[in-house]
Amino acid sequence: MSQKLTPNPSYSLTIRLELPNTPGMLANVTHAIALAEGNIGQITLLEQTRKKSLREFVVDASSEDHAEAIVKAIKAVEFAKAVQVSDRTFDLHRGGKIAIESRIGLKVSSNLAMAYTPGVGRISKAIAEDPELVFSLTCKSNMVAIVSDGSAVLGLGNLGAEGALPVMEGKAILFKEFGGINAFPICLATQDTEEIINTVKYLSPVFGGVNLEDIGAPRCFEIEKRLREELDIPVFHDDQHGTAIVTLAALYNALKLVKKSIDEVKIIFNGAGAAGIAIARLLRQAGAKNLWLCDSQGIISTQRDNLTPQKQEFAVEAHGSLADAVKEADVFIGVSVPGVLTPEMVKTMATDPIVFAMANPIPEIQPELVEDEVAVIATGRSDYANQINNVLAFPGIFRGALDSRAREITPNMCQKAASAIASLIPPHHLSPEDIIPSVFDERVATAVAAAVQQAARQDGVARA
Repeated sequence: MSQKLTPNPSYSLTIRLELPNTPGMLANVTHAIALAEGNIGQITLLEQTRKKSLREFVVDASSEDHAEAIVKAIKAVEFAKAVQVSDRTFDLHRGGKIAIESRIGLKVSSNLAMAYTPGVGRISKAIAEDPELVFSLTCKSNMVAIVSDGSAVLGLGNLGAEGALPVMEGKAILFKEFGGINAFPICLATQDTEEIINTVKYLSPVFGGVNLEDIGAPRCFEIEKRLREELDIPVFHDDQHGTAIVTLAALYNALKLVKKSIDEVKIIFNGAGAAGIAIARLLRQAGAKNLWLCDSQGIISTQRDNLTPQKQEFAVEAHGSLADAVKEADVFIGVSVPGVLTPEMVKTMATDPIVFAMANPIPEIQPELVEDEVAVIATGRSDYANQINNVLAFPGIFRGALDSRAREITPNMCQKAASAIASLIPPHHLSPEDIIPSVFDERVATAVAAAVQQAARQDGVARA
């Protein structure tokens, strides 16, 4: 089934046009864009003479093919001359998205003598004598390594280290903007489990925490487990735990709306990779008892052979397809592929069903198809209500972990973070379109950090 996407900024164009300065010419262009189903943003008049005008249009498309169709439609407008067409997303990335800046000025020689040789030698000796001083005398206390091998980049697959770098740069920006944390992308030219573990261990003296990103399952489970055991700084695989935290926060509030209890509902997952397993584990910790996981072969059943240890952990006696699993289910959680959940399946769910269709960019089911059939629907997209986005979790998680000098991030810290996110939507504001805070809600990172610090002290992993 073809999935039609909404025009969005990720396929945004800047189109510079030279037009005759005559009445109706601008309207002809905007009409052509509208007929091509482009979404017009800002229109800027750059230059105008008695005969001609130069205008710049910002237009959102839904795909690269759609963008080409829009440009073709504009060029077909009589007397319109396309001076320049550029892809705004590529323009934004040119030269990279991050840079390193000094926190001190070096305008006078005295500062240079303290910041570097010979004065810096005193600092090095002090840290060598008391290694704990590295947290207060270097960048370590507010520095996170964003580590990826590029084996599972977004929903795009194995793109390698270079292909992963733009994503990790973007992650570094989110750390800084939402958590005030300095983060640096480390994209490794290896996908060998032992080499990744050893490399991160060798680099760890520089960092106060490690964020693992876009590493494929099942290797990501082993890498995280080993690093958590062998390092004394927090190690957090965001694709697992960040997704799980925000999903649990959204589920807390969705269940309040439908007046159901987490320990009584039947929850069906489609997708049993890193995110699916982590969400299931956190929901089970929060009290969920009836969890069925499905993958491309259907229900993860005890009757199936060759299950990974992670899938064996959630195997149930039932067997069948996703369609069989969702019958009488209260909650569907999708972290899989587009279009696998149909309206017919949703109609077989329990009364007031909750659907979290989080495949990106195309969800497991388009919300428009079932908006009258469900009590609550959430996706991973920003152009629908209830966006389940990891940025609600990881900046605050690391802010709290760094500030408490936590040795690790515990399951309790994750659960408390989810509760903190959910609490930012008060009961009287809850609605089917409002179960989770906006990613731009400035309260989120602060609330999550405070909850994480408290949980770190409760769990005995805080050093500050």
